Amino acid sequence: MTDTATLHLAKQLIAQPSITPHDHGCQDIIAERLRAIGFTIEDLPFGRTRNLWARRGSSAPLLCFAGHTDVVPPGPEAEWTSPPFQPTERQGKLYGRGTADMKTSIACFITACERFTAAHPHFSGSLALLITSDEEGDGRDGTTRVVDTLRARGEHIDYCIIGEPTAEHTLGDTIKNGRRGSLSGSLTIHGKQGHIAYPHLAANPVHLAAPALAQLTAEHWDNGNAYFPPTGFQISNIHAGTGATNVIPGSLSVQFNFRFSTESSAQSLQQRVEAILQQHRLSYNLQWQLSGQPFLTEAGRLTQAAQAAIAEECRIQAALSTGGGTSDGRFIKAIASELIELGPVNQSIHQIDEHIELAAIPRLSAIYENILRRLLLD
Repeated sequence: MTDTATLHLAKQLIAQPSITPHDHGCQDIIAERLRAIGFTIEDLPFGRTRNLWARRGSSAPLLCFAGHTDVVPPGPEAEWTSPPFQPTERQGKLYGRGTADMKTSIACFITACERFTAAHPHFSGSLALLITSDEEGDGRDGTTRVVDTLRARGEHIDYCIIGEPTAEHTLGDTIKNGRRGSLSGSLTIHGKQGHIAYPHLAANPVHLAAPALAQLTAEHWDNGNAYFPPTGFQISNIHAGTGATNVIPGSLSVQFNFRFSTESSAQSLQQRVEAILQQHRLSYNLQWQLSGQPFLTEAGRLTQAAQAAIAEECRIQAALSTGGGTSDGRFIKAIASELIELGPVNQSIHQIDEHIELAAIPRLSAIYENILRRLLLD
């Protein structure tokens, strides 16, 4: 399968050193291509973040492609086989920062839309693209702000496809139809500092906290469900002491994280953690940070269309999954009836020599176009 248009566009985008939150001209390239096929372009900048909302049509259903033009830093450039922002073809692969995460997906969005609108200029419904430049950063001024803007004026998305790299081994093997929530806690256990030879004059917070931490790590939070594994609790950082071997520390700092299913809520998890801490009569301070609520699109028209398109273009059956980290889907789902993530293989993302199979590029664009036909043609 040959598709020089998508490959050329992907290379244009990859060549831009758009390290988060900088777009570095990527959205100008995107806007020019979309404007040429009848999209209305709206720039929605917030802070240092560039956001683009492009729409063609005003009727329902609205199908939206969503993604980000920012990339993570390349790391030591000397360790790359070829320069990270010089897209390079080598041994059947395209190398460069953003090839998999996720500039190639954006290129595939655009060429799929170009072919689809050329073949079906009077399709049923509307098309849109929501593109941000801070997904790899703090996410404060990107998709979440665009969603707030769209919600305030009553715009609703019927079907959303995010181009995150979801495939595990080969293109099309996995579709993300949801993501777990992420809830972090920063816990400080208070004791009393003292000389290690006189423990009766001190209170060691490590010893005081150990039974509570053991209970937290052994706790069964929920059973998960048909789409989500059970909620998981992990301690990520723990610190106490002055560095001296003869000083009992005065406090213990613990950082932990929940990746939680729709069977639990952030509020219920917070309450259960604090109940355990109080049960052990600890003196503590605890700060919470909710990075994202869990979201789910149950099997329906969008997942069926995506699986059918993958079966036709790739000859495999795609599995539905909610594994992995968070994504901007946690924001978009607030205004989207059905949402999935579907993109290239994720094995090299954020790594030195990030790459994508050249053969996957035309197939991914064809999958997106196939989905458009299934959902926007009467």
